[in-house]
Amino acid sequence: MGVRKLWVKDESQRMGLGSFKALGGAFAVVQMISDAAGGAGIRTPAARATAAAMTFVTASAGNHGLSLAAGAHLFGASACIVLSASVPESFADRIRRAGGDVYRAGDTYEESVASAEYLARTNGWLLLADGSWPGYTERPALVMEGYTVIAEECRQSFEQENAWPSQVVLQAGVGGMAAALAGHIRDAWAVQPNITVVEPDRAACLQESARAGKLTRATGALSNMGRLDCKDASLLAYESLRGDADTFVSISDHEATIAADRLREVGHPTTPSGAAGFAALAHLDLSDQDRCLIILSEGPEDLP
Repeated sequence: MGVRKLWVKDESQRMGLGSFKALGGAFAVVQMISDAAGGAGIRTPAARATAAAMTFVTASAGNHGLSLAAGAHLFGASACIVLSASVPESFADRIRRAGGDVYRAGDTYEESVASAEYLARTNGWLLLADGSWPGYTERPALVMEGYTVIAEECRQSFEQENAWPSQVVLQAGVGGMAAALAGHIRDAWAVQPNITVVEPDRAACLQESARAGKLTRATGALSNMGRLDCKDASLLAYESLRGDADTFVSISDHEATIAADRLREVGHPTTPSGAAGFAALAHLDLSDQDRCLIILSEGPEDLP
Protein backbone atom coordinates (compact mmCIF):
# COMPACT_ATOMS: atom_id res chain seq x y z
CA MET A 1 0.00 0.00 0.00
CA GLY A 2 3.02 2.29 0.13
CA VAL A 3 2.45 3.30 3.75
CA ARG A 4 4.52 2.81 6.88
CA LYS A 5 1.96 0.75 8.78
CA LEU A 6 -1.59 -0.53 8.41
CA TRP A 7 -3.76 -1.56 11.33
CA VAL A 8 -6.96 -3.54 10.69
CA LYS A 9 -9.52 -3.44 13.52
CA ASP A 10 -11.30 -6.73 12.96
CA GLU A 11 -14.93 -6.66 14.14
CA SER A 12 -15.95 -9.85 12.32
CA GLN A 13 -16.09 -11.94 15.52
CA ARG A 14 -17.69 -9.38 17.83
CA MET A 15 -19.91 -11.14 20.38
CA GLY A 16 -20.42 -14.03 17.97
CA LEU A 17 -22.69 -11.86 15.78
CA GLY A 18 -20.27 -11.13 12.98
CA SER A 19 -20.01 -7.34 13.00
CA PHE A 20 -19.46 -4.15 14.98
CA LYS A 21 -23.23 -3.67 15.09
CA ALA A 22 -23.34 -6.18 17.96
CA LEU A 23 -22.20 -3.34 20.22
CA GLY A 24 -25.02 -0.94 19.34
CA GLY A 25 -28.47 -2.48 19.24
CA ALA A 26 -27.92 -4.83 22.16
CA PHE A 27 -26.49 -2.02 24.30
CA ALA A 28 -29.49 0.21 23.56
CA VAL A 29 -31.93 -2.62 24.35
CA VAL A 30 -30.32 -3.14 27.75
CA GLN A 31 -30.46 0.57 28.58
CA MET A 32 -34.10 0.89 27.52
CA ILE A 33 -35.19 -2.16 29.53
CA SER A 34 -33.35 -0.90 32.60
CA ASP A 35 -34.88 2.57 32.27
CA ALA A 36 -38.38 1.13 31.82
CA ALA A 37 -37.86 -0.95 34.96
CA GLY A 38 -36.99 2.15 36.98
CA GLY A 39 -33.25 1.60 36.87
CA ALA A 40 -33.43 -1.97 38.09
CA GLY A 41 -30.48 -4.22 37.30
CA ILE A 42 -30.98 -5.88 33.94
CA ARG A 43 -31.06 -9.39 35.43
CA THR A 44 -33.46 -8.61 38.28
CA PRO A 45 -37.01 -10.05 38.32
CA ALA A 46 -38.39 -6.53 37.85
CA ALA A 47 -36.36 -6.01 34.68
CA ARG A 48 -37.28 -9.44 33.34
CA ALA A 49 -40.97 -8.78 33.90
CA THR A 50 -40.67 -5.39 32.22
CA ALA A 51 -38.80 -6.84 29.25
CA ALA A 52 -41.42 -9.52 28.71
CA ALA A 53 -43.95 -6.81 27.86
CA MET A 54 -41.63 -4.93 25.45
CA THR A 55 -41.39 -5.41 21.69
CA PHE A 56 -38.62 -3.63 19.81
CA VAL A 57 -38.87 -2.94 16.09
CA THR A 58 -36.34 -1.62 13.63
CA ALA A 59 -35.48 -1.56 9.97
CA SER A 60 -32.11 -3.01 9.13
CA ALA A 61 -29.77 -3.84 6.31
CA GLY A 62 -28.87 -6.89 8.38
CA ASN A 63 -26.41 -6.36 11.22
CA HIS A 64 -28.26 -3.81 13.37
CA GLY A 65 -31.32 -6.03 13.32
CA LEU A 66 -29.22 -9.02 14.32
CA SER A 67 -27.81 -7.15 17.31
CA LEU A 68 -31.21 -5.89 18.41
CA ALA A 69 -32.79 -9.35 18.06
CA ALA A 70 -30.02 -11.01 20.05
CA GLY A 71 -30.14 -8.41 22.82
CA ALA A 72 -33.91 -8.53 23.11
CA HIS A 73 -33.96 -12.34 23.18
CA LEU A 74 -31.18 -12.52 25.78
CA PHE A 75 -33.05 -10.30 28.22
CA GLY A 76 -36.57 -11.58 27.59
CA ALA A 77 -38.05 -8.99 25.21
CA SER A 78 -39.43 -9.48 21.70
CA ALA A 79 -38.03 -8.05 18.46
CA CYS A 80 -39.41 -7.50 14.98
CA ILE A 81 -36.81 -6.74 12.30
CA VAL A 82 -38.01 -5.16 9.06
CA LEU A 83 -35.91 -6.08 6.02
CA SER A 84 -36.21 -4.80 2.49
CA ALA A 85 -36.11 -7.09 -0.52
CA SER A 86 -32.43 -6.21 -1.06
CA VAL A 87 -31.30 -7.89 2.19
CA PRO A 88 -30.14 -11.50 1.58
CA GLU A 89 -32.24 -14.28 3.06
CA SER A 90 -29.10 -15.50 4.82
CA PHE A 91 -29.31 -12.43 7.06
CA ALA A 92 -32.99 -13.06 7.69
CA ASP A 93 -32.17 -16.61 8.79
CA ARG A 94 -29.47 -15.38 11.16
CA ILE A 95 -31.92 -12.90 12.73
CA ARG A 96 -34.48 -15.65 13.23
CA ARG A 97 -31.86 -17.88 14.87
CA ALA A 98 -30.98 -14.98 17.20
CA GLY A 99 -34.58 -14.87 18.38
CA GLY A 100 -36.07 -12.10 16.25
CA ASP A 101 -39.12 -12.09 13.97
CA VAL A 102 -38.49 -10.98 10.39
CA TYR A 103 -40.91 -8.81 8.44
CA ARG A 104 -40.21 -8.06 4.77
CA ALA A 105 -41.27 -4.65 3.44
CA GLY A 106 -40.21 -2.53 0.48
CA ASP A 107 -37.47 -2.76 -2.10
CA THR A 108 -35.02 -0.41 -0.37
CA TYR A 109 -33.71 0.31 3.11
CA GLU A 110 -35.58 3.63 3.17
CA GLU A 111 -38.88 1.87 2.49
CA SER A 112 -38.22 -0.62 5.29
CA VAL A 113 -37.55 2.31 7.66
CA ALA A 114 -40.99 3.76 6.86
CA SER A 115 -42.57 0.36 7.48
CA ALA A 116 -40.83 -0.01 10.86
CA GLU A 117 -42.13 3.42 11.91
CA TYR A 118 -45.65 2.38 10.89
CA LEU A 119 -45.47 -0.90 12.83
CA ALA A 120 -44.24 0.94 15.93
CA ARG A 121 -47.11 3.44 15.77
CA THR A 122 -49.88 0.93 15.09
CA ASN A 123 -48.76 -1.77 17.54
CA GLY A 124 -47.35 0.33 20.36
CA TRP A 125 -43.89 -1.15 19.81
CA LEU A 126 -40.59 0.54 20.61
CA LEU A 127 -38.83 1.87 17.53
CA LEU A 128 -35.06 1.44 17.92
CA ALA A 129 -33.50 2.70 14.71
CA ASP A 130 -29.79 3.20 14.20
CA GLY A 131 -30.51 6.33 12.17
CA SER A 132 -31.87 9.58 13.59
CA TRP A 133 -33.98 12.47 12.33
CA PRO A 134 -35.56 15.61 13.79
CA GLY A 135 -37.55 14.60 16.85
CA TYR A 136 -35.97 11.15 17.03
CA THR A 137 -32.45 11.20 18.46
CA GLU A 138 -32.37 9.75 21.99
CA ARG A 139 -32.54 6.05 21.11
CA PRO A 140 -30.12 6.22 18.16
CA ALA A 141 -27.70 8.04 20.49
CA LEU A 142 -27.72 4.95 22.73
CA VAL A 143 -26.86 2.76 19.73
CA MET A 144 -23.96 5.06 18.84
CA GLU A 145 -22.74 5.04 22.44
CA GLY A 146 -22.24 1.30 22.18
CA TYR A 147 -19.99 1.73 19.15
CA THR A 148 -17.51 3.90 21.07
CA VAL A 149 -16.13 0.69 22.60
CA ILE A 150 -14.29 0.13 19.30
CA ALA A 151 -12.46 3.45 19.44
CA GLU A 152 -11.62 3.00 23.11
CA GLU A 153 -10.12 -0.44 22.46
CA CYS A 154 -8.00 1.11 19.72
CA ARG A 155 -6.95 3.99 21.98
CA GLN A 156 -5.76 1.61 24.70
CA SER A 157 -3.80 -0.46 22.19
CA PHE A 158 -2.11 2.54 20.58
CA GLU A 159 -1.28 4.01 23.97
CA GLN A 160 0.38 0.76 25.06
CA GLU A 161 2.36 0.57 21.82
CA ASN A 162 3.15 4.29 21.93
CA ALA A 163 2.32 4.32 18.22
CA TRP A 164 -0.65 6.19 16.80
CA PRO A 165 -2.24 6.27 13.35
CA SER A 166 -1.92 9.37 11.23
CA GLN A 167 -4.95 8.32 9.15
CA VAL A 168 -8.22 6.72 10.26
CA VAL A 169 -10.75 5.62 7.65
CA LEU A 170 -14.35 4.98 8.74
CA GLN A 171 -17.05 3.57 6.49
CA ALA A 172 -20.58 4.91 6.76
CA GLY A 173 -24.11 3.90 5.89
CA VAL A 174 -26.37 6.21 7.89
CA GLY A 175 -23.16 7.18 9.70
CA GLY A 176 -23.64 5.96 13.27
CA MET A 177 -20.38 4.05 13.61
CA ALA A 178 -18.33 6.68 11.82
CA ALA A 179 -19.70 9.48 13.99
CA ALA A 180 -19.33 7.53 17.24
CA LEU A 181 -15.72 6.60 16.52
CA ALA A 182 -14.78 10.02 15.20
CA GLY A 183 -16.31 11.71 18.24
CA HIS A 184 -14.41 9.44 20.64
CA ILE A 185 -11.17 10.01 18.73
CA ARG A 186 -11.56 13.79 18.94
CA ASP A 187 -12.44 13.64 22.64
CA ALA A 188 -10.08 10.98 23.96
CA TRP A 189 -7.07 10.25 21.74
CA ALA A 190 -3.75 11.80 22.73
CA VAL A 191 -2.58 12.01 19.11
CA GLN A 192 -5.07 13.24 16.54
CA PRO A 193 -5.25 11.61 13.09
CA ASN A 194 -6.79 12.73 9.84
CA ILE A 195 -10.28 11.16 9.74
CA THR A 196 -11.78 10.10 6.42
CA VAL A 197 -15.38 8.94 5.97
CA VAL A 198 -16.00 6.58 3.06
CA GLU A 199 -19.35 5.74 1.44
CA PRO A 200 -20.56 3.93 -1.68
CA ASP A 201 -20.65 6.28 -4.65
CA ARG A 202 -24.27 5.18 -5.08
CA ALA A 203 -25.19 6.25 -1.54
CA ALA A 204 -22.87 9.10 -0.51
CA CYS A 205 -25.49 10.78 1.67
CA LEU A 206 -23.04 12.18 4.25
CA GLN A 207 -20.70 13.58 1.64
CA GLU A 208 -23.56 15.21 -0.23
CA SER A 209 -25.04 16.54 3.01
CA ALA A 210 -21.70 18.02 4.06
CA ARG A 211 -21.33 19.64 0.65
CA ALA A 212 -24.85 21.07 0.76
CA GLY A 213 -24.68 22.17 4.39
CA LYS A 214 -27.89 20.31 5.22
CA LEU A 215 -29.23 16.75 5.23
CA THR A 216 -29.48 15.67 1.61
CA ARG A 217 -30.80 12.40 0.23
CA ALA A 218 -28.42 10.50 -2.05
CA THR A 219 -29.71 9.03 -5.27
CA GLY A 220 -28.31 6.02 -7.04
CA ALA A 221 -28.82 2.40 -7.90
CA LEU A 222 -28.45 -0.37 -5.34
CA SER A 223 -24.87 -0.96 -4.19
CA ASN A 224 -23.18 -4.27 -3.45
CA MET A 225 -22.09 -2.62 -0.18
CA GLY A 226 -25.46 -3.58 1.26
CA ARG A 227 -24.87 -2.48 4.86
CA LEU A 228 -23.62 0.91 3.60
CA ASP A 229 -26.29 1.38 0.94
CA CYS A 230 -28.27 4.06 2.79
CA LYS A 231 -29.58 7.11 0.95
CA ASP A 232 -30.47 9.16 4.06
CA ALA A 233 -27.85 10.10 6.64
CA SER A 234 -28.56 10.04 10.36
CA LEU A 235 -29.10 13.55 11.71
CA LEU A 236 -26.83 12.89 14.71
CA ALA A 237 -24.11 11.46 12.48
CA TYR A 238 -24.26 14.37 10.04
CA GLU A 239 -24.09 16.99 12.79
CA SER A 240 -21.15 15.21 14.42
CA LEU A 241 -19.12 14.34 11.33
CA ARG A 242 -19.29 17.74 9.68
CA GLY A 243 -17.07 18.90 12.54
CA ASP A 244 -15.06 15.77 13.35
CA ALA A 245 -14.27 14.39 9.88
CA ASP A 246 -11.53 15.89 7.72
CA THR A 247 -12.35 14.21 4.41
CA PHE A 248 -15.26 12.46 2.69
CA VAL A 249 -14.65 10.03 -0.17
CA SER A 250 -16.79 7.61 -2.14
CA ILE A 251 -15.84 4.31 -3.74
CA SER A 252 -17.34 2.15 -6.45
CA ASP A 253 -18.80 -1.33 -6.06
CA HIS A 254 -15.89 -2.65 -8.13
CA GLU A 255 -13.29 -1.08 -5.84
CA ALA A 256 -15.02 -2.51 -2.77
CA THR A 257 -15.14 -5.98 -4.30
CA ILE A 258 -11.43 -5.92 -5.12
CA ALA A 259 -10.63 -4.73 -1.58
CA ALA A 260 -12.68 -7.56 -0.06
CA ASP A 261 -10.89 -10.08 -2.28
CA ARG A 262 -7.47 -8.75 -1.20
CA LEU A 263 -8.36 -8.92 2.48
CA ARG A 264 -9.68 -12.46 2.05
CA GLU A 265 -6.41 -13.49 0.40
CA VAL A 266 -4.47 -12.45 3.50
CA GLY A 267 -6.79 -14.22 5.93
CA HIS A 268 -9.39 -11.54 6.72
CA PRO A 269 -12.62 -12.63 4.98
CA THR A 270 -15.19 -9.86 4.73
CA THR A 271 -17.74 -8.27 2.43
CA PRO A 272 -17.46 -5.20 0.18
CA SER A 273 -19.06 -3.24 3.04
CA GLY A 274 -16.49 -4.51 5.51
CA ALA A 275 -13.62 -3.72 3.14
CA ALA A 276 -14.72 -0.18 2.25
CA GLY A 277 -12.10 1.47 4.42
CA PHE A 278 -9.36 -0.56 2.77
CA ALA A 279 -10.65 0.41 -0.66
CA ALA A 280 -10.70 4.09 0.30
CA LEU A 281 -6.95 4.17 0.97
CA ALA A 282 -6.36 4.37 -2.79
CA HIS A 283 -8.24 7.69 -2.82
CA LEU A 284 -6.07 9.36 -0.17
CA ASP A 285 -2.83 11.24 -0.70
CA LEU A 286 -0.71 8.94 1.45
CA SER A 287 3.05 8.87 1.95
CA ASP A 288 5.45 6.17 3.06
CA GLN A 289 5.35 7.75 6.53
CA ASP A 290 1.59 7.38 7.02
CA ARG A 291 0.24 4.96 9.60
CA CYS A 292 -3.33 3.96 8.74
CA LEU A 293 -6.19 2.42 10.69
CA ILE A 294 -9.15 0.82 8.92
CA ILE A 295 -12.17 -0.98 10.33
CA LEU A 296 -13.04 -4.43 9.03
CA SER A 297 -16.64 -3.93 10.06
CA GLU A 298 -18.13 -7.36 9.35
CA GLY A 299 -17.36 -10.93 8.44
CA PRO A 300 -18.54 -12.73 5.30
CA GLU A 301 -22.25 -13.04 4.61
CA ASP A 302 -22.11 -16.83 4.83
CA LEU A 303 -21.40 -16.86 8.56
CA PRO A 304 -23.36 -19.61 10.34
